Amino acid sequence: MVTENTAFIEDKTELNRVMGPKLLYFFVIGDVLGTGIYALTGSVAGKVGGALWLPFIVAFVVAFLTAFSYLELVGRYPRAAGAALYTNRAFRKPFLTFLVAFAVMCSGITSASAAARAFAGTYLPAAFDIELSEPVIVGVAVLFVALLAAVNLIGVSQSVKANVVLTCIEVSGLAIIIGVGIFAVASGDGEPGRLVEINTADTNWLLAITAASSLAFFAMVGFEDSVNMAEECRDPQRIFPKALLSGLATAAVIYVLVAVTSSLLIAANDLAAAESGALLEVIGVGAPNFPIWIFEWIGLFAVINSALINMLMASRLLYGMANERILPKVFGAVHPLRRTPWVSILATSLIAVALLAGTAGTKAVTTLGGTTALLLLCVFTVVNVALLVLRKEKVAHRHFRAPGWTPIVGAVLCAYLAVPWLSGRPASDYWVGLVLIGVGVLLWFVNRAVMRSRGEQVKERAQEH
Repeated sequence: MVTENTAFIEDKTELNRVMGPKLLYFFVIGDVLGTGIYALTGSVAGKVGGALWLPFIVAFVVAFLTAFSYLELVGRYPRAAGAALYTNRAFRKPFLTFLVAFAVMCSGITSASAAARAFAGTYLPAAFDIELSEPVIVGVAVLFVALLAAVNLIGVSQSVKANVVLTCIEVSGLAIIIGVGIFAVASGDGEPGRLVEINTADTNWLLAITAASSLAFFAMVGFEDSVNMAEECRDPQRIFPKALLSGLATAAVIYVLVAVTSSLLIAANDLAAAESGALLEVIGVGAPNFPIWIFEWIGLFAVINSALINMLMASRLLYGMANERILPKVFGAVHPLRRTPWVSILATSLIAVALLAGTAGTKAVTTLGGTTALLLLCVFTVVNVALLVLRKEKVAHRHFRAPGWTPIVGAVLCAYLAVPWLSGRPASDYWVGLVLIGVGVLLWFVNRAVMRSRGEQVKERAQEH
């Protein structure tokens, strides 16, 4: 069943095809690298122990398998919309399509909120050598979100240009960490024995690895956003496989090297105690003479970049759903001068502020990052299943075809890392996710009631394509 409200995902809008393989490759890397590794290294270490590299490898494998599904799907349907498009084509259920689109939007908001919290609670105090109380940290994070909203209100061109600069800065920070690791090992420093230690103090080894991998998955997300650039790539069926897989693999290698460096130099308990400032501790121990303020400012810009892009994506998704009458049309309002979706920008910013107020405390970054990973693992499960369904649908052009087993294994692993009890996730991840999706469902039904009260027909008949 498909309503006309979801017709936007089938539109064949022809955008300017300006992205080649190199630009797409760097887009993928820039989209994946960010807050996850800068803010959650300590939290992941607290769950798994010294074998910090292992959860990042597991997270990479899960993401890599799902990337195969995205590659086949973007080859079949080389248009913008991503998971929503594939869900719609596979299941023809407007409510399910809406849930997937809204979950992706919410993941952007929770990710940006995690970045805002890391900005206010870790990197800003470190950069200016000050201490902030909890209420002040929340206030600064809220102000940070307000500034992001202002940038997004000014225009997308300025946002994207800022992203290019900030991506280069955040990559340089991770390169410094890796360089510190190489220097330390060459100098005979570090404890190699830590690399095989798994924290089994209050759980078994499997649950420790699973819980850590569920959180580390936050660091691997972002690659799925590249499929929304399909209409702006030259020959997407040809260039997407190599660019997406190599970009994802490059990010994974960087993450593993950072994780190995961290474990070699600092014990897992100390990394966990440092929380979102774990990488600052790595620099301090591995290169005590290195001007730490450089990395503090790099980390500051890294979390700004992640938050900026995620809030940009979230506001545009809300705007798109309102434009197609899936949500109240007020969210589709465009500023007459800046031509930006100002109501959607304000709405997503207010949700981020509510999240920051509701998750205050030392574990806020972990909760928000975990919720982001949870929402996207659910979306990726649906995408992998959608590919299995859509393989029955013939397409006229040649396209990339994933190995037959990858969507099956990908769906199982994504579901495993999302299911309570199996994944080892804290209940807070599920509560935050359910509240966010609940808000979306409420808006869905309010919109339908308003449409009916105005005499607008809500069609729910199957459409043939």
